[in-house]
Amino acid sequence: MTTPSGVPEAVHRRRWAILGVLMLSLLIVVLDNSILNVAIKTISTPAPTGLGATQSELEWAINAYTLVFAGLLFSAGLLGDRLGRKRVLLGGLVVFGIGSALAASASSPNELIGFRALMGLGAAFVMPATLAVLMNVFERDEQPKAIGIWAGGVGLAIAIGPITGGALLDHFWWGSVFLVNVPIVLLALALMVWLVPDSRDPDPGRVDPVGVGLSVVGLVLLVYGIIRGGELADFTDVTVLGTIAAGLAVLAGFVVFEKRSDHPSIDVTYFKDKVFSAAVAAISLVFFALMGVTFFAVFYTQSVRGYSPLETGALMLPLALAQLVFAPRARLVVERFGNRATTTGGMVLIAAMLGAFATLEADTPIWILEVVFFLMGTGMAHIMTPVSVVIMQTLPREKAGSASALSNTFRQVGGALGIAVLGSVLSAAYRTGIEDELAAVPAGARHAAGESIEATLAVADRLGPAGAPLVDSANGAFLHAMHVTAVCGAGVAVLGALVVAAFLPGRRPAPATERPTGGEETAERVSQGGGRP
Repeated sequence: MTTPSGVPEAVHRRRWAILGVLMLSLLIVVLDNSILNVAIKTISTPAPTGLGATQSELEWAINAYTLVFAGLLFSAGLLGDRLGRKRVLLGGLVVFGIGSALAASASSPNELIGFRALMGLGAAFVMPATLAVLMNVFERDEQPKAIGIWAGGVGLAIAIGPITGGALLDHFWWGSVFLVNVPIVLLALALMVWLVPDSRDPDPGRVDPVGVGLSVVGLVLLVYGIIRGGELADFTDVTVLGTIAAGLAVLAGFVVFEKRSDHPSIDVTYFKDKVFSAAVAAISLVFFALMGVTFFAVFYTQSVRGYSPLETGALMLPLALAQLVFAPRARLVVERFGNRATTTGGMVLIAAMLGAFATLEADTPIWILEVVFFLMGTGMAHIMTPVSVVIMQTLPREKAGSASALSNTFRQVGGALGIAVLGSVLSAAYRTGIEDELAAVPAGARHAAGESIEATLAVADRLGPAGAPLVDSANGAFLHAMHVTAVCGAGVAVLGALVVAAFLPGRRPAPATERPTGGEETAERVSQGGGRP
């Protein structure tokens, strides 16, 4: 027996339990990054406390995961549609668990980067499958509510991650923040086998190895060039410009190849739909801004303000709490005001809060930071739920894996570029601000000492009392760099607000006597919760 849309009745009855299992799988993917954000200061500390990772190595530890994740999401979504989403989800969880155990035992920054890439490989098969399964076990009228709860799970992971990471770092070595993933993976695997049904596309496409290769190579070259520019504090360097140009050229070749391929990883015709394109752009831009800001916020709270990892995790709770509370309820705001107003309002709020970071100083009352975090989470909740619904309901149900992969790919690419670009802006601004103050540092150590605030503070510690003035200079240079970076992030969020205000559908449907045409018809269907036939 099935429901009107073809969902088996037995599956329909346990749909909320299935959603819980899917959220557990999602939890470990998001939890890993939120835990790592708290641990980056510890990992940057010299051995034996940490690995002595430089700022660029920290960026790569984050981006190795993100780039593999983003580069393979297209094919992971297609494989899930073709081979079965449950099978792909189980395999992804196993690989992610193995990568987590290996990362916990890494003995150098390069090993950590490599094992993080393996974790990204597993995560690439987990994330799109969770949303694809969700779309196949819920009726269309319940999908916005289910997606809202799914998005709220991101907020839950962000809440649990920093607190868990801080508690682990207070009692165990830095590798414990990765090892904690293993028991969660084992629990998720057991529940997945028991509860989650399998599903697949009856007419799947072929795998596109050339397209996958081009996308991964292009992204790696582009992000490497941006990070290298930040390391050198010189974006006009020939190797930096050459690497960035090569990355853009490969990505352009990827687009051309996909347009001509009869089995593309990404069907570029989807982007002819302005509503779909605007929703994807909104996800990319908001994560570009947020991931870059989260990267420097940890150094602000720990290095400048002196909070412990556990205290830093607690300080980030308002950001997570706001998402957890508002993400499942964002659909009600959409029903009242429409996708355009809801999402534009969220983007404007994000931009304002990013701008607020440019006003923070070393002695700013901490409650102000808490308010900023809470309002950032509120803005994010009113962006992620509406645009996820738009993307998932614009494409047919049988293409759920591809739609989810597109959504998550652009989110991860946006986040990776945000960390690379804004991290490089932070690094370049910091190096410029601290350069004149490093005269007391031995000539051979000046370049490394100027790469990040942690590197400068480590040198100041080795200098003893003579290094005290260097600590004040490092804090001042970092605050200036943070302000510059925050303004850049706010500008990106404003751009996102303009995009969604221009192209996302509003609340009012077209009059019944006037049949909309073309893109307007798609916009009307999406604004009412519909999708393509």
